[in-house]
Amino acid sequence: MPALFTELPVADPGAPDTRSPARYLLWLARHQRTLLILNALCGVGWMVSQALLWAAVGAAIDHGVTHHDTGALFAWVGVVMALGLFQALCGALRHQFAVTNWLNAAFRTIQVIGQHVSGFGSALAEEVTSGDVVNTVSADAMRIGGAFDVLARFAGSIASWLVVSIILMSTSLQLGLVVLLGVPILATLTTPLMRPLHRAQAAQRDAAGRLAALGADTVAGLRVLRGVGGEEVFLGNYQRQSQLVRRAGVRIAGPQAGLESGQVFLPAILTAIVTFLGAEDVQRGVLQPGQLVAFFGYATFLTTPLRTAVEYVISTTRAYVGAGRVLRVLGVAPLVSDPADPLPWPEGPVELRDGVSGVVVRDGVFAALVTETPAEASEIADRLGRYVAEGDATTVNGVALSRYALNEARRHVIVSEVEPRLFSGDLRDELAPHGDLSDDQIMEALASASALDVLDALDEGLDSYVEERGRSFSGGQRQRLSLARALLSDAQVLILIEPTSAVDTHTEARIARRLRASRDGRATLIATTSPLLLESVDEVVLVVNGTVADTGRHDELVARSATYRQIVLREES
Repeated sequence: MPALFTELPVADPGAPDTRSPARYLLWLARHQRTLLILNALCGVGWMVSQALLWAAVGAAIDHGVTHHDTGALFAWVGVVMALGLFQALCGALRHQFAVTNWLNAAFRTIQVIGQHVSGFGSALAEEVTSGDVVNTVSADAMRIGGAFDVLARFAGSIASWLVVSIILMSTSLQLGLVVLLGVPILATLTTPLMRPLHRAQAAQRDAAGRLAALGADTVAGLRVLRGVGGEEVFLGNYQRQSQLVRRAGVRIAGPQAGLESGQVFLPAILTAIVTFLGAEDVQRGVLQPGQLVAFFGYATFLTTPLRTAVEYVISTTRAYVGAGRVLRVLGVAPLVSDPADPLPWPEGPVELRDGVSGVVVRDGVFAALVTETPAEASEIADRLGRYVAEGDATTVNGVALSRYALNEARRHVIVSEVEPRLFSGDLRDELAPHGDLSDDQIMEALASASALDVLDALDEGLDSYVEERGRSFSGGQRQRLSLARALLSDAQVLILIEPTSAVDTHTEARIARRLRASRDGRATLIATTSPLLLESVDEVVLVVNGTVADTGRHDELVARSATYRQIVLREES
């Protein structure tokens, strides 16, 4: 039993079936089928014992009270107590299994989304907003789990309905058929509300996703909004979108209220029919008084299966809509993928070449890249780091970079963007996420990035907490901390894009001196137009119109290239 309740999150959530929302839900069910079976058995025991309780009460009346048989009365009272204890035991286990199934399904969904986002984040950001992803994790995953929660009670409802129908037919064929056929007929009366509910929930989910995305964008750009006086504009946009969410929620209320009221009204109809027919049978002498009490109890009890059936319809509808949203996130294809038969990463020195532009990064060379526009430098860096699908354009020692596994490429070739991200957590973990570096190594990297003053300003040093996106730091501080993190990767090939664009001239000069020593003997390419950095490198590569136009030292290019002077020294043509 303890092995069933695995620790969450699981080590490996597995590869989901993304062909349809139904197949995704079935995939989740297969992963926890043992728990679901145990949950269903407990649900059946819980509900069937409730149904049989009325049979025992009726027997106690007919055999004990009516015939004044004390022994029979106590015997049937004992049966009632035993059924009550069994019901309590099954109910407790059912609840535990139900919550476990709910959490397992929700957490597995969250993990699958998390893995997909971490692997394909750049591609995902172009098709799905951050608000949609947040809502999918926080709301849709929980709704999917809710369907697994109610599943056991639904199984118990079916079993108890069949048991009650058999008991009734053994006594009164008429009443048995009324229950056997009446329950599914009454339940199907709610199906016309399913499609409107499905559409309304999907519309509300879309509106809520757009609202979350708008809120996230507003918070992220709050400083800019205040600077340009745009708070009122975005406040109005947020208010309008929130009203759309409210109206979409109100539209859900119609079909859902119909389903909810059906939980009360439809069972009441069945109770009235069974009670009326049972009373007629007593008057004709077909039924005993105790049997009538039992029949009334059955009719009252059947409200629970009917309500559970309606609840299951609502929960599965929500889960189906939620699974569709999950598949929308999972359906975003990666920009790059692993080859079918990856090659081992080459040992020894490497030469990384971009076949489109002709830029080459060599072992032991501390080089710089100068382009006409920052976007062009980013495109070259993306190809060298294999962040875009460019076929065999980028090579390692003459072999296409696409022939190597992505994790190998990411481990040996590190690209630090112009606006790298800082995540929340301890600063030490932020700089050395794998926990395999000493504090001395971290301090050395901070010194190379001229970021020791950032550490000195923190009361708890490396144990200080970094807020989300590093918003407690200035732009220059974030940039230097990110540079230190890149240096700590000790990558075989390190590509830095404008690593000093947010720092002052004196700090940039210190970084230029220290960066070369920190990367001594390894391949480094810095995309920059800063003369301070360009003066410190071994070689500058000038790219014009997408291809290498010239190479040389900074002073050599200044002397012979008018284009280089225009880009770096801002000379007029």
